Amino acid sequence: MEEETGVRRWLVDITRWRPSPAQFDAAAALLPSHERPAIARFVKEDDRKRALVSRLLQYSLVHHVLRIPFHQINICRTPEGKPYLQKNCSNFPNFNFNISHQGDYVGIASEPLCLVGLDIVSISKPQGETTTEFISNFSSYLTDHEWNCIVRAGTPSEVLTEFYRYWCLKEAFVKAIGAGVGFGLHRLEFHHEHWTDISIHIDGEVSRKWRFWLSELDEVHLASIAKGHPEDAVSSYKKTLSNATVVEEQLHSTLESPDGAFTLWTVEQLTQSLGNSLTERGSFGLLFTITEHDIRSTKVFAMAATPLSFYPAFLQTCSVMGLISIDVPCIEKRGITLVIEI
Repeated sequence: MEEETGVRRWLVDITRWRPSPAQFDAAAALLPSHERPAIARFVKEDDRKRALVSRLLQYSLVHHVLRIPFHQINICRTPEGKPYLQKNCSNFPNFNFNISHQGDYVGIASEPLCLVGLDIVSISKPQGETTTEFISNFSSYLTDHEWNCIVRAGTPSEVLTEFYRYWCLKEAFVKAIGAGVGFGLHRLEFHHEHWTDISIHIDGEVSRKWRFWLSELDEVHLASIAKGHPEDAVSSYKKTLSNATVVEEQLHSTLESPDGAFTLWTVEQLTQSLGNSLTERGSFGLLFTITEHDIRSTKVFAMAATPLSFYPAFLQTCSVMGLISIDVPCIEKRGITLVIEI
């Protein structure tokens, strides 16, 4: 078995998922109940899909990497809104992850030691204004060096793409350190050689504690990864890390390792993965045991000590996992017995 590194780069294309209302609700039912209101508050379908998939990615990643039973995963957020795992893993003292979603994609990145930030941007042509007018709205967030590189990039399309590259990198850094919207993006200045060997200047000083990668997901989507020293995290986020004072040798080794490519997941793979973990270990804060045996062409799943209130959620989980109910539950003193077809 390959040794676990704690490093992940996952990506989901939400345009490939066209769920019915019932399928969407079934996928949402896999999450803890306190996560669902944040999904339901969105009006547009694509926004709800991004919100749901971002949470599915977080819980699935934590379960895959740290092998924490699903019902024990507790993802919290700092006052600035950065998600973190409340109970960390001793093997990866600074295990942290970052989520991003825009346009067609939702992505997540994790690291065991360094801070990690991920940002995805969708390159959208300005409506009702020229490219120059559009990027001028953001001039206060750019340094003179960055502005000059952008406006000299070439055609309006090339100028727009160049702007989004710088913007994507700035956002990845801010997200990595856990800063809020008030962080001054003009404090950051990026230098590069044809968008490789990217370096950052913070408040005019070059930093050797950070590395950046920029990639094209497709013709209109960019993704950037930022990796850096835990000591640069804002105070609220630094408190969630077990080892904020990483020694220089460890930091250098981690930063200099090449960044891997994204692994593309489908929503169906995520829900099946989570559904399997729920069936194996328990769900929705309820522990239960499952036994199965063949009865003709069906199997019986006996869920001991499971209250009746769990039954609708279990049916939704079965739906996500491709299991079809063919019988009504037999309510017993100890719980529910449900006959299903595989």
